Amino acid sequence: MRRIVLALLAVVALAGVVAYMAPVSGQADGEAAPIYGIKIPAGYRDWRLISVAHEEGNLNDLRAQLGNDVAIKAYREGQLPFPDGTIIAALHWNYVSSEENNKVFGRVQSFIAGAPKNIQFMVKDSKKYAATGGWGFADFTDGKPADEAVHKTCFPCHEPAKARDFVFTRYAP
Repeated sequence: MRRIVLALLAVVALAGVVAYMAPVSGQADGEAAPIYGIKIPAGYRDWRLISVAHEEGNLNDLRAQLGNDVAIKAYREGQLPFPDGTIIAALHWNYVSSEENNKVFGRVQSFIAGAPKNIQFMVKDSKKYAATGGWGFADFTDGKPADEAVHKTCFPCHEPAKARDFVFTRYAP
């Protein structure tokens, strides 16, 4: 029962942060990311949740992955490779201890999304992005694309996930 309550609190907190972050996440009519030419897709905040993650080490953040309708259909059907038109968004936040939640639990154990870090996108177009496994990549902070050096690291990072069409995130139904 306690795990269910914790999971529910985490989902509610994440949903609140997603709603909070909407105004600072950038606009679809903004600048395009270098190399791949990807802009922030209109309406991505309304996409469905694929999964959430907590990364430790140098990243040390909370993440939510969202997918457009094409991505969600492919995940649900177990379709690999992903079809052209798939777009996956990864929203990243620093995480902080929740004093309010910890009061309920009587100890420090609850962490929630804090300040936003960045948003990343993977766009599947097997012809346009043939040199990078069919995927284009984009990284934005405060609605502005990261520089070319950052974007050059995207595909090499995803190469170890080649067997899963270069996608790390697994669907959490």
